[in-house]
Amino acid sequence: MSQALVGIIGGSGLYQMDALEGAQEHAISTPFGPPSDVLVTGRVQGVPVVFLARHARGHRLLPHEVPYRANIHAMRQLGVRYLLSVSAVGSLKEDFKPLDMVLPDQFIDLTKRRDSTFFGQGAVAHVSMAQPVCPAAAGVLAKAVRNVLAREAPGHGVTLHEGGTYVCIEGPQFSSRAESNWYRSMGGGVIGMTNMPEAKLAREAQIAYTTLALVTDFDCWHPREAHVTANMALANLFKNAGRAQQVAAEAIRLLGAEQPVSEAHTALQNALVTQPGDMAPEVRARLAALLG
Repeated sequence: MSQALVGIIGGSGLYQMDALEGAQEHAISTPFGPPSDVLVTGRVQGVPVVFLARHARGHRLLPHEVPYRANIHAMRQLGVRYLLSVSAVGSLKEDFKPLDMVLPDQFIDLTKRRDSTFFGQGAVAHVSMAQPVCPAAAGVLAKAVRNVLAREAPGHGVTLHEGGTYVCIEGPQFSSRAESNWYRSMGGGVIGMTNMPEAKLAREAQIAYTTLALVTDFDCWHPREAHVTANMALANLFKNAGRAQQVAAEAIRLLGAEQPVSEAHTALQNALVTQPGDMAPEVRARLAALLG
């Protein structure tokens, strides 16, 4: 099975990678069950890539039903070192407008019923999440967005926002107005339902993680804008889908050329409490892909 340098996890509205050449589908098994869908490997401008539809093709999985551990483990099995999450989000800030692109650098995890670690049951590790997004990979992604926007005609109306806090809620329901205002009081910039525990698991898997957040709505806090609905979010997302495909392809090209050093790539060096020699054989086998 071919190895990949860059992984792409496509969220709502991004169910395939248009620029992928020589695409091959792989049904991968992991110690944590099957991933959301088949993983599709290929190349984008010569760079080996793997794509996965987070909610499965046809959008069949609710946010809490996504098998996050299996998805990230499968990426690790395929050798992924840089992982780009493409995600639809609501805005919690006046200046983060629908169709804008945000590159969050922090997360607040308010999910409730998701497996958020590969460890436990015989192995203990505590990774640092002080910087949950890889700054080096995010810098490359920002460059990719700027390159794509520079090719467009003036007046496209899309703004890139570098940095911000992504508030991840359980869903599948959207927020109440009281909750939306609470998230704003926390300093939240955008709101979504899927980047946690994805970012935590990517760090445990020693993969550099970054998010391209596509703003679709103002959630329900805004006094003048319509409250979010699924139809509204998807309509705005599809308006941005072509642009998101271009950004992903450009980011892949740049990551392949630059391959930035990331602290995420050695995240377990100072995180393992239970050393591999102290793990039972079956525990070491379960974690073998992560431990390298």
